[in-house]
Amino acid sequence: MKLPQIRMESQLAQIQLTKRNARQTIEQPKADLSIQQPRAEIKMRTTPSKLTIDQTKAFEDMNLMNISKRIQRFAQEGRNGALQGMERRAQQGKELMKIENEGDPLVSQAVTNGHDSMKSLGIKFIPSTFAVKTNYQPAEVNIDVKTNNPIVEAKKNEPIVQYEPGSIETSIKQHANLEINFVNLFSETV
Repeated sequence: MKLPQIRMESQLAQIQLTKRNARQTIEQPKADLSIQQPRAEIKMRTTPSKLTIDQTKAFEDMNLMNISKRIQRFAQEGRNGALQGMERRAQQGKELMKIENEGDPLVSQAVTNGHDSMKSLGIKFIPSTFAVKTNYQPAEVNIDVKTNNPIVEAKKNEPIVQYEPGSIETSIKQHANLEINFVNLFSETV
């Protein structure tokens, strides 16, 4: 016996996706940079050094002096000599007043007054030590520096961005299909 049958064949639908990736490029141009450094301002002031040499005492030691100084020295030596002479005579006068005391003042005074005194011998340096006087003032240097800050100018450049969006396209690769067949629907009588 043959039974009625329904035969179905189906085919699923298939979707096809076509994809195109997005593209992006970014460029960053360098910044425009300008730097200037002004020179520093420098001011220098110098006070010159000063050296003084005083040879007055050295020239006096060598008997080389101006006339007013020479007159003053001779006047002082004459005054000192006169005072020494007065002192010697006063002393000798006192000795003669006391002639009755022991000793013989007349003989000793005659010997003293009749002969020059002995000169002392010795080394004398002309000019004397440290007769030349020096004075030195060192130079002074004053330095004023004024620094100038650098001048910086910077201009940023915006980035260059290019973007292409991606896309997805859908399409049907295969349509859905359903086939239905009927078999042995009608029976045949024999």
